[in-house]
Amino acid sequence: MSTSQHRYLLAAASVVALLVLSACAAAPGSAAPTNSPASGQSLEDARPAPPPGPVSGTGTVIDAGGDVQLCLGAIMESYPPQCLGIPIDDWSWDGVEGRETSGDVTWGAYAIRGTYDGKRFTNTDPPIPLALFDPPAAEDPTDGRDGSTDEAELTRIQDEVAAALGPDALSVWTERGYVWLGVVWDDGTIQDAADAEYGEGVVIVTPALRTTE
Repeated sequence: MSTSQHRYLLAAASVVALLVLSACAAAPGSAAPTNSPASGQSLEDARPAPPPGPVSGTGTVIDAGGDVQLCLGAIMESYPPQCLGIPIDDWSWDGVEGRETSGDVTWGAYAIRGTYDGKRFTNTDPPIPLALFDPPAAEDPTDGRDGSTDEAELTRIQDEVAAALGPDALSVWTERGYVWLGVVWDDGTIQDAADAEYGEGVVIVTPALRTTE
């Protein structure tokens, strides 16, 4: 079982050669890609609408001299840490525990709640240190069923998805017969585009931000 999350660029000619089958002819669980997704959007062009209400998420908050970011994906191995996160507005460290500081950089891991406009996160509630946070049980979009796509095909799709989305993919890995794709947010648009390109039950999209009341 591959757990690689590296992103590799594919040659354009190889991508074209692979994207030759129509998604509407692909049976559920098949990995037949297409150049013309039934949704009208390719995976790399899929742009979900921002969530209409509050969302929550967990990650590392890094404040570099007042430039505050929420890191939902990989964090660079440096001290202090760095990441390519999403900007946070209305953040304050007043009364917030669990933080570290080095020079003009302050950071910590938190569960946060606020609004997201597709580019920026606006903090609305006091953050909770992850060490004190009891997260709800994660939902399994596969209902516990393993996928049916073979590992070699999953690895090819993993590389293709990572190359298509670049930094918009927080993580890409294979597990239990699926390609798992982590993104900041999805209202179903990215999942629909992935289903159209590769068939249902091949790529599973997992958004880092979740709607909340």
